[in-house]
Amino acid sequence: MREKFSALFDRIGVDGLLLNFFSLAGFILALLLVARLMSEKRAPANTFAWLLGIVLLPWVGVPLYLLFGGRKLRRLIRRKSRVLPVLPGAGAHPAKSANTPIAQTIVSAGAAPPVPGNTIAFLANGEDAYAALEREIRAARHAIHITTFILGRDDTGRRLVRLLAERAREGVKVRLLLDSLGSWFTGAGFTHRLRRAGGEVARFMPVLPFSSRGSANLRNHRKIAVFDHCTAIIGGHNLARTYMGPQRFRKRWQDFGAVIQGPAAALLNDVVIADWCFVTGQSAETLRAEIPANVVAPRGHSELQVVASGPDVPGDPLYEGIISMIQEAKETIWIVTPYFIPDDVLLRSLVVKARSGVAVNLIVPARSDHRITDFARRHYLRELRRAGARVLLFTSGMVHSKALIVDGSAGLIGSANFDSRSLFVNFEIGVVVHTAADALAMTDWAETLASHCREAKSDPDQPSRFFGNLLEDLSRLLAPLL
Repeated sequence: MREKFSALFDRIGVDGLLLNFFSLAGFILALLLVARLMSEKRAPANTFAWLLGIVLLPWVGVPLYLLFGGRKLRRLIRRKSRVLPVLPGAGAHPAKSANTPIAQTIVSAGAAPPVPGNTIAFLANGEDAYAALEREIRAARHAIHITTFILGRDDTGRRLVRLLAERAREGVKVRLLLDSLGSWFTGAGFTHRLRRAGGEVARFMPVLPFSSRGSANLRNHRKIAVFDHCTAIIGGHNLARTYMGPQRFRKRWQDFGAVIQGPAAALLNDVVIADWCFVTGQSAETLRAEIPANVVAPRGHSELQVVASGPDVPGDPLYEGIISMIQEAKETIWIVTPYFIPDDVLLRSLVVKARSGVAVNLIVPARSDHRITDFARRHYLRELRRAGARVLLFTSGMVHSKALIVDGSAGLIGSANFDSRSLFVNFEIGVVVHTAADALAMTDWAETLASHCREAKSDPDQPSRFFGNLLEDLSRLLAPLL
């Protein structure tokens, strides 16, 4: 009996030693992560949310932060090919808008300056977006570079893969970059036809196995298609039937995009090249050598500013550009977004503008595809409404468009939503429109969209029951992590 008790106590001693060791190791790791967290440029609410998880629930918070918490990756910034700040030969005739406060703010934050000599044509629905995409794929003579978040396993996705394979077989250089999470259900077999025809397909930061290059939380949300290095299509459209297709689809989301020709398209092409080379390990200089010398030739009169944003960019040029556009507004602000979960600075800027007499108009879906974000947005919508802003709820389905227009003189179009994930975590792309005629065209589109909305009354979506309040409060607490 004495031997049994002795063995038991010895076992308890070993287990206790191991427990103390793992507890100490966990405590040290938590301290290191807290130090890293405090050193990152984050919104205070985001920092506080992660801090609570790491300190109060380290066994849960620490693994989650290791998987999903990274925002800026210094090693990635150093290793990833930087987007060209100015295209060769493009600086001879600087844009007239280069000295405006908006443009200067964006450049100071790390983006390229505006470039003149472009054309831009807006795509207000999924049928037009698909028609433009198929037209440019068929017209391409040398190269097709496409990056997208989602490639759907549906009629639209299959048709596009088949068409890209045809062009690859004809000798066009086709490169297709898919986000590994967004295109999770689109396996290698789905794009086998394209690879067999000579096209190249790559996946951005695989989730499984976990990538050693960064966090599983860092997703490439950019949607860019570039043809022959000088024509680009951008916006919110993914390559799936929900977003685009040759025929009308009753459940298709309302989205917004644009076809761009000129030097700005060449800069967008360089964004795709940087992403592609980061994933594949190919040389950016080799891919850039394929580009003809006259690719920056002027095509029109639009002045456009390409703004890449994400963990590979030292600053936050897209976010700071949005803040600058709002703060510079004198008469009107239009915001169209599927998800509205702003940080304190963005919300306060809009509230102040609304109270000062600027007509602030926000268009969001009456009900989005993510209910938790609908609960999280309630507080922010009430704050805007109380300040005098118009909150317009789109009632004709899901609005997935992303746009900002101020005073009919400047606009922003791209892939970023008005939430912390898009503005501070994801790889995103935006194009700032500095030409009044183009901004007015965007305003006309927003006003047409508003005709399919109902205006939220005072205190929109005010929770009236205990569980409604609880869900809203919980959603707001989790909002910085959404």
